[in-house]
Amino acid sequence: MKKDLLSLYDLTKEDFKEIIRRAKSLKNALREGKPQAPLAGKILGLLFDKSSTRTRLSFETGVFQLGGTSTFLNRRDIQLGRGETIADTARVISRYLDGIVIRTFEQELVEEFARWAEIPVINGLTDLLHPCQILSDLLTIEEKKGGYEGLVIAYVGDGNNVANSWINAAARIPIRLHLACPEGYDPDGGILEAGKGEAEEEIRLFRSAAEAVEDADVIYTDVWASMGQEEEQEKRAVIFKDYQVNSELVQKAKSDCIVMHCLPAHRGEEITHEVMESGQSVVFDQAENRLHAQKAILEILMGGRK
Repeated sequence: MKKDLLSLYDLTKEDFKEIIRRAKSLKNALREGKPQAPLAGKILGLLFDKSSTRTRLSFETGVFQLGGTSTFLNRRDIQLGRGETIADTARVISRYLDGIVIRTFEQELVEEFARWAEIPVINGLTDLLHPCQILSDLLTIEEKKGGYEGLVIAYVGDGNNVANSWINAAARIPIRLHLACPEGYDPDGGILEAGKGEAEEEIRLFRSAAEAVEDADVIYTDVWASMGQEEEQEKRAVIFKDYQVNSELVQKAKSDCIVMHCLPAHRGEEITHEVMESGQSVVFDQAENRLHAQKAILEILMGGRK
């Protein structure tokens, strides 16, 4: 595995398997009360430009459970907010910390930081990509389905950073990815074309949610208006009305399909309350697995595991 996790393209097919295998092992150890402290004495920085519930809590809790500690940084509170260059900040921070998670707007910021940092840099979310979310989701899918290879993952909704990272995953591992997005709200064009060119299985873009979920093993959705797009909420509610994950749509998939949402959810918009609380929903197991998958990532990158 490379020094950094900036996108899922930083991982090989074997890296995916190793992260999930180690995440399951760490999850079992936690539940059995067997402490694991491979990061004893190490410090993780959390540089966040965007508010967060799951990303911040899962990384803070995860590094603590692995024996380390964390420090939270906001751009307004450090010299980046006063004009210090990313290069200078990255080199200085590398002298104090053992790893850093960055949750920000621009993918370019994360990549520039990694170019200059001497410590592992983890993409906690950008407007373009959300790699840690997908690794956590694959852990959940493996737990619920016994594996992910060959499964049909139907992503329904906005072609956002989560959709882009699903495409990155499908370019690395053998899953069949169906994307249902309204015209004008597709995933990043470059990412989609590159993914189609590299994938072992199919990556298909649909305009019909019903067609996309046919034979799906997993139905996945996310909010229609991501952070920073709140002013588009009403407009998007009209455009995306046929992309709601409701009982009627779920019935068009396989009878044993699972329903996923990376949260936060706007119940009654992209997903109904009924589906969120149904027996097919694994949304809260999915949220928990952010902790376990990210612990595996931290251990591998900061703890020296190969």
